[in-house]
Amino acid sequence: MTDDERRLIDLLISTHPAWRYERLHLPGLPTWWAIRYRPLRPDQRRAGARDMLGRTTLRRLAGALARHDEIIHRSRH
Repeated sequence: MTDDERRLIDLLISTHPAWRYERLHLPGLPTWWAIRYRPLRPDQRRAGARDMLGRTTLRRLAGALARHDEIIHRSRH
């Protein structure tokens, strides 16, 4: 893991603590994954929230997590 990746992981952990972060090297699948520690409520799932997010880069994963936070926030109203 590069220093930039380590810094971004640390930032993601502090910004999105409900997730654990993993790097997988499986052909045809995203490299970086965020997996929720706790399952979502049914209303959050209906709103489009997911238990796992996978992206090819950490920057893309960070963007997906930010969009996911918006989904969770909207499901509370």
